[in-house]
Amino acid sequence: MEYDRLLNLSTEIGFGLLESGAEIYRVEESIQRILLAYGLTTGEVFAIPNCITVSLVTPEGKALTRVRRMPTHGTDIDLLELYNDLCRHLCVETPSMDEAEARCGAIRGRRRAYPFWVELGAYFLGAAFFTLFFGGTVLDALCGGLCGLSIALCLTFLTRLRTNLFFKTVAGGAVSALLALGLCLIGLGKNVDFITIGALMLLVPGLIFTNAMRDIMAGDTMSGITKTAEALLIGAAIALGTGVALWLARLIWGGVV
Repeated sequence: MEYDRLLNLSTEIGFGLLESGAEIYRVEESIQRILLAYGLTTGEVFAIPNCITVSLVTPEGKALTRVRRMPTHGTDIDLLELYNDLCRHLCVETPSMDEAEARCGAIRGRRRAYPFWVELGAYFLGAAFFTLFFGGTVLDALCGGLCGLSIALCLTFLTRLRTNLFFKTVAGGAVSALLALGLCLIGLGKNVDFITIGALMLLVPGLIFTNAMRDIMAGDTMSGITKTAEALLIGAAIALGTGVALWLARLIWGGVV
């Protein structure tokens, strides 16, 4: 057994799971099961939202450790499912290292990238249907979709400038709120509240908060608290951006808003 390759493989799979948006307990359990499947009972895993540490002791008594730093990432359910399937295959079949590494590399190469126009359409439809959900009219939904497009363009532009998540969220909330007010002032929209909240739902960190609660319930308190803090910070950024936009609108338009 080439334990160095096994350590690299298990760490890479754990990194892929975490990068795809998996919960901490899922990442740690998957790595532990892979090591056990290949006959190692001395493997230890410690993962937090931005780092993975995997160590093992070979039968000869040699200690090996790998640390991977997790950069800023989102959620990719398709990749998450592929990595989960790979973990199950490795635990049941325990193929050779060559085959396991080949399958892992194939998953990395299958990262799905959508055209920009598809992403814009998703933002438009998401904001439009959220606006309808909160009670807006069809015209309000159209305005909400336009606000969703403004969020998409703002986030894309700031991402290329490598702006951090907090300021991207502030900017996205401010731009969408200002556009919602403007569309209502020209008479295209009727309910600025429904339009604004429908667009802002695109920025709400629901999945992050859900995973935080699941981590806390699974006993990963540190990771859960970290993700909860991230969710609260994003919520504060949404409120700050929207509040600044409303304040600026009142300065510009006065009592009309």
